[in-house]
Amino acid sequence: MRKIVSRFIRDQSGATAIEYGLIAALIALAIVAGAGALGNSVNAKFKAIGNTVNGSGS
Repeated sequence: MRKIVSRFIRDQSGATAIEYGLIAALIALAIVAGAGALGNSVNAKFKAIGNTVNGSGS
């Protein structure tokens, strides 16, 4: 029984999988935040262009 418990305590494969999962989650969060910021920036640019085009036709 002691061998099983000591082998279980020394096993690092579960911790490694959790670490990889956390890294993947952080990368996904960064991508979502970056895409949101980029989308807002592009939207603002299109609005500015649209306002300029609408104002020049008058």
